[in-house]
Amino acid sequence: MTLQEIIDNSENIVFFGGAGVSTESGIPDFRSVDGLYNQKYDYPPETILSRTFFLDKTEEFYKFYRDKLIVKGAKPNKAHIALARLEEKGKLKAVITQNIDGLHQTAGSKNVLELHGSTLRNYCMDCGKLYGADAIENSAGIPRCECGGIIKPDVVLYEEMLDDGVITKSVKFISEADTLIIGGTSLNVYPAAGFINYFHGGRLVIINKASTPADKNADLVINAPIGEVLGSLKI
Repeated sequence: MTLQEIIDNSENIVFFGGAGVSTESGIPDFRSVDGLYNQKYDYPPETILSRTFFLDKTEEFYKFYRDKLIVKGAKPNKAHIALARLEEKGKLKAVITQNIDGLHQTAGSKNVLELHGSTLRNYCMDCGKLYGADAIENSAGIPRCECGGIIKPDVVLYEEMLDDGVITKSVKFISEADTLIIGGTSLNVYPAAGFINYFHGGRLVIINKASTPADKNADLVINAPIGEVLGSLKI
């Protein structure tokens, strides 16, 4: 069965995606260690993006955050657009994403569950005032609220818990889906990777450049760029 046939015969699709969905929009996977990263930072990304590092070396955290996680001019790619169209057609019920860039919403998706939060939302740790991405992007050093408090991105750092409400909704959508499409993720990051265990529908599709631990259980595995794959569908 082809991906097109699976989608044509599905009525309750859920999409679960990771960093690979956004790399085609020019947003790098922060886990990859590139030359620029090696030259500029003394710590691995996972260390910098931890709660402990944020509290202990706040200014260094924001230096990395502005450089690597705020990507100017990024636009939705063919994958984001195809998923938004599937939702508009009534076939796709939810997008569950590990990404924090907001590109699914920019493409037009309405029901997006952001497991790790979003760089587009920020808040004062003292008074709770909300800020957009520019509050951090256009600041220097440690971004401060008018009350003096630190402005923190609404993203889930290492050592922080995922939002219970988002987890509950994600599990519910996956457990009720007749088709689960997993794309752009290695399925190595927990607890999110464990969500696949709640899927009991008929068709599991995995679209990823590299192999994943769940390939052996999938009905269809496509090792190709996800934008290229979803962009070729007739929706």
